[in-house]
Amino acid sequence: MSIMQERHAAVVEFISRVKRVEAEDGVTPRALDRIKPLLAGLATRNELFPKDHFTVPGADKGRIYRLAEDPDHRFALYASAGVPGKKQPPHNHTTWASIAGVYGQEHNVFYERIDNRSTPGQGKLRRKGELTVEKGKAVAFLPDDFHTIEVLGGEPSLHLHLYGLSLEHLPGRIAFETADGGAYKTFPANPNIATLEIPPGALKEMIRDGEELAILDVREEGAFARAHLLFAASLPLSHLETRAAALVPRKGTRVVVMDGDGGAPAQRAARKLFDFGYTNIAVLRGGAEGWKQAGFELFSGVYVPSKAFGEVVEHECATPRIEAAELKKKIEAGENLVVLDSRPMDEFSRMSIPGGVDCPGAELVYRVHDMAPDPNTTVIVNCAGRTRSIIGAQSLINAGIPNKVMALKNGTMGWHLQGFELARGETRHAPAPSAEGLARAKRRAAEVGRRFAVKHIGHDALSRFRAERAQRTLYQFDVRTPDEFRAGHLPESRMAPGGQLVQATDTYAATRNARIVLIDNDGVRATMTASWLVQMGWPEVYVLDGALEGRALETGPEPPAVLGDPGAVDAVAPQRLKALIDRGDAVVVDLDTSLAYRRGHVPGAWFAVRSTLPRSLGKLPGAETLVLTSPDGILAKFAAGDLAGTGRKVVALEGGTQAWRAAGLPLEAEDGRWAEPPDDVWYKPYDNEKAVEASMKAYLSWEVALIEQVARDGDARFRTGF
Repeated sequence: MSIMQERHAAVVEFISRVKRVEAEDGVTPRALDRIKPLLAGLATRNELFPKDHFTVPGADKGRIYRLAEDPDHRFALYASAGVPGKKQPPHNHTTWASIAGVYGQEHNVFYERIDNRSTPGQGKLRRKGELTVEKGKAVAFLPDDFHTIEVLGGEPSLHLHLYGLSLEHLPGRIAFETADGGAYKTFPANPNIATLEIPPGALKEMIRDGEELAILDVREEGAFARAHLLFAASLPLSHLETRAAALVPRKGTRVVVMDGDGGAPAQRAARKLFDFGYTNIAVLRGGAEGWKQAGFELFSGVYVPSKAFGEVVEHECATPRIEAAELKKKIEAGENLVVLDSRPMDEFSRMSIPGGVDCPGAELVYRVHDMAPDPNTTVIVNCAGRTRSIIGAQSLINAGIPNKVMALKNGTMGWHLQGFELARGETRHAPAPSAEGLARAKRRAAEVGRRFAVKHIGHDALSRFRAERAQRTLYQFDVRTPDEFRAGHLPESRMAPGGQLVQATDTYAATRNARIVLIDNDGVRATMTASWLVQMGWPEVYVLDGALEGRALETGPEPPAVLGDPGAVDAVAPQRLKALIDRGDAVVVDLDTSLAYRRGHVPGAWFAVRSTLPRSLGKLPGAETLVLTSPDGILAKFAAGDLAGTGRKVVALEGGTQAWRAAGLPLEAEDGRWAEPPDDVWYKPYDNEKAVEASMKAYLSWEVALIEQVARDGDARFRTGF
């Protein structure tokens, strides 16, 4: 078990015991006498508090690290690191508190207040005693006890400080100027309370220890795509409330938050996660730059684990491929072949191989038998680039279909780079399988499942997994098509079409080594998807047998999983907003992605990024009302709360841009009102407005090179040799 995991378990158990003491004895001297030895016992476990996890930066005298805090801000535990010379004046806490030594010396002098408190801002103190708190010793305080602290000796110190309520929620604390009392003033919390930091080497060990781990990179996706850790998931600070619960559903998960340099964004995100109830959080010291300086690999691009896996599959399985020029000749010659495009319909419709049919990844084995019933028909699988072509073709080969199967080398990009015309706006989709086609698909998938040791469970086991979600992360992915999911799905399941789940696993499941249960209606698509996740190194992947049979199903889209509460935010209806715009009384700020903004936005709207919105205000026109919008309005409401106190009247568009569109109001696609550069998301090569061909070539070269970079990194557990 890693230090981070051991420390978390010890802290959880300690806080649980403290809660029992307070429940039994209240806030009393007896309760504090019982709490002191508990805190001292935790502090004596030196192995849980390595010095390189609790450093004091630069010329600072001290730093406070948050170890635990309930969502209601009760039972807050901190590790207070200091160097000789760190001191605090006589102060109280307005809640009960206790301090115990881990290492070093923190000298406490105790006082009682003896005036009648009749003169505001003035008071008298009397010294009661003193104690140097070091390892094995602890002190405790009732809410109105006063003390000073000073770090003594020649070595740094670390002490555990426990409070009945978090420091940021104690506005009534006061500090006196002198040991005798006199004038006093409010004693605010340190504004820089930090989440503990771990060095790159410690994180490298955690990646390899086999325990659950979520590495969350909180930069915007554009910055993430330039340089990130192999197994980091992109979770921009801007979207923390709307994406974290789906990516990291278990709040006791070991979470490491990172940014570019280990600075303020990572600390802000960690603080928010504490507020949302996550309990086991650290920040990567130095962020991506620190990782690089430690000699470890950084990767560019997105979906990198999946992309790299595709390259490994092609290399180790020798997946057959065909060049674009050769395929074009075969099509023109009328040869017996079918082109199956393994991407979702929106991508297929944007551009496709002429004559191709949409059949997303997990659907291939499910539907191919009716698309190519003649064993002499050659099956060509393509995507936009490489990964889904390779995985799709190899799926059919692994399934043992009698047809010749090949992947189109470099997909639609390769076709375009050869100067060939792509089809646009196509909507042809492979049909649902016939009875005979389904029977063949089931047999083929079952063979694949046996080969790759795919595990199966029933609903009783799923119920047990659900009951264990406080101890183990559980993802429940429905791998059917979006239309099938919306028509009826198991409660608590998430929509994750199988091909996309393999293609972009890190966007669905940020917690490595979690349990994954795959759901479909007959086992074919779940088994095929499971076979790939097993080969990618996921240790616990299960197919749910009889998943939907006789079960009460929910209909409609997956409901958003939102953490936190934006509070009371004024909102404006679409028609009312149009009237404000027409009068020039409102400026609209669109917080959707820059790609979506370019496709269409409320007329006159500016593009901005939530995480940098406060600094963007000066670039916006000074209309009376600032209206924020996002796709469904949820993010806009959180962003409106961020701007409280700025002096602007800020409201959110009720229902977001979707409601504007549903009201029949127009969108525009003009591209010129940028409060921030469009660096919020990764742009596919064909999303670029210039140098598209150069971007395509660079992207394809990047994919091919991943296999060597992953080997240098050394942490992937890909295994295709079953």
